[in-house]
Parts: sequence; structure tokens; C-alpha cells
Amino acid sequence: MSWWKKLKGKVKLKEPLKKHTTFKIGGPARFFIEPRDAQDLRRALIFLKRYRIPVFVIGAGSNLLISDRGFNGAVLRLGAPYFKQIIFKGTDLKAGAGVNLNKMVAACTKRGLSGAEFLVGIPGTVGGSLAVNAGEAKEGRSIGNLLEKVTVMDYNGDLKEIDKKDIKFRYRSSSLSRYIILDARFKLGRKKREEIEKTVNKYVAYRRASQDYSGPSAGCIFKNPRQTSAGRLIDLCGLKGKRVAGAGISLKHANFIINNAGAKSGDVLKLMGMIKRKVKNKFNVDLKPEIKIWR
Repeated sequence: MSWWKKLKGKVKLKEPLKKHTTFKIGGPARFFIEPRDAQDLRRALIFLKRYRIPVFVIGAGSNLLISDRGFNGAVLRLGAPYFKQIIFKGTDLKAGAGVNLNKMVAACTKRGLSGAEFLVGIPGTVGGSLAVNAGEAKEGRSIGNLLEKVTVMDYNGDLKEIDKKDIKFRYRSSSLSRYIILDARFKLGRKKREEIEKTVNKYVAYRRASQDYSGPSAGCIFKNPRQTSAGRLIDLCGLKGKRVAGAGISLKHANFIINNAGAKSGDVLKLMGMIKRKVKNKFNVDLKPEIKIWR
């Protein structure tokens, strides 16, 4: 039975996932589904549960390493216009899960609303960023700081609204990861547009100066240990520039692995293993992955 033909959104079979990750790595998904709206998403989840098909949700694919074997299940992406709405009411912002963070910051700046400037340059969507509590390490701010409430759907297709006080936010993780995030409400403040633009430009300049955009990557590979940075420890181990086939540790930021030339997931995993061993041997620190790994 071709159950997927009953969905109103886009469905692709055997879709290469490397097309949907910033690492440009990943084999095919059995199903790649972009629901048209919340009702269509619920319909898809009911079918997937009925036929016992595993499900993963993807945002911008910016914090992800997927096996070259792909995924024998369904990958959901909330990329339809329904999930990309931005609505302002006073100093409150309601943003769909599929909204790009840079577009959200630009929309806030245009309206003289401040608070989200630090999110500029993070290559993610609202939903994915809330699931991992994305932010910037220098000043310790994260997207969870701005949140008021969020609308989610569980994997049975049931909707619920969750207040911030009932959500656990930690460094690069949150209790929202167990749900599919549909939209979120944020509390912002008013400020002169010129001041907001100045702050946005500061963050853009900082990221350009400190991060490596020379090739596809997943951003920072490891979480920062307490009181230091993973990049500093990796650098002190002399690992900048080390390569495994098409994957290499950045010469600019040691916590970045760059897909230099058709890297495979196995190449990245070997480099990650090398980094973990060297840092453990030299500093007795166990680095934890910041990226999600689909094996």
C-alpha cells in the first residue's frame, strides 16, 4: 500500500540526506517527508506508527552527521510555508519551527525588537535550535533564554503547549528533544534599530573571524568542557590540519571538521575518535559530541 500518497505535503523516496545537511554527508532516507501543515504532520505520524517505520526529524541539518548507509525510515522536515510563519504582537514573537534563525533576527531588527541578536550566524531553524538549546558560548546565551512557550506534537500526533517553566534547558540540550516542535513564542525588548544592527554586525564579525567557512561542516563537533573550550584542547594536542581521507580538522578552529573532498561519515568518525583519544591522554578530559550522529 502506498500510504504516503495520502499525504498532502511533499514526499520523496530514497532521498539523499547529504542534500539536507551542512556537512554534505549522508546516504538515502527511505522516506523524506515535508508535511503541508500540522494536520498533515499528524496524518504522517499515524501512518508511520501503524507501519512501524522509524522516524527522525531534521531542521537545517546543521548539527548532524548521518551514515553513508542512510536511514531505513522516515525523515520529517517542517519546511512548508505553514511552519515558516513569523508573527509579531507588541514585543512578542511567534515563529514557526521551520523559520531560519538569520531570517528571524532580520525580522526582529527591522521592527526594532532586541534580544535575539546573538542568534545571527547560527545555521539552524527555530525548532532544531530549541531542541538543542543553541546559542553562543562566549557570553553563555542560548535560545532558551528568550522562550515564553512552545507548541509541540508528540510522536502519536497529539498537540500540546508547554510553558518555559516546564522545560529543562541545559548546555546544548533540552527536554523538548522528545517532541516535534511546531512553533515558539519569544519575549523581546525594544531598542533603536541602529543599536540592534550594530550588535548584529558585532556577532557576524566575531563568527567570521573565529569560525571556518572554507567547506561544509557541522559547526562545533564537541561540547565545551567546563572552564575551557574543546577547540583549545584540540589545538594544544597539535591536531589542526590532521586529515582522514576527505575530512580534515580545521586550521582555523580546531573544533571544526571540514568536508574537504567528498568525506564519508566514517572519515569524520575516525577523526572524532582520534581527537577524543589525544585529548583524554593529554588532559584527562572526555570530550562529548555536540553533533547528533545517525549511524
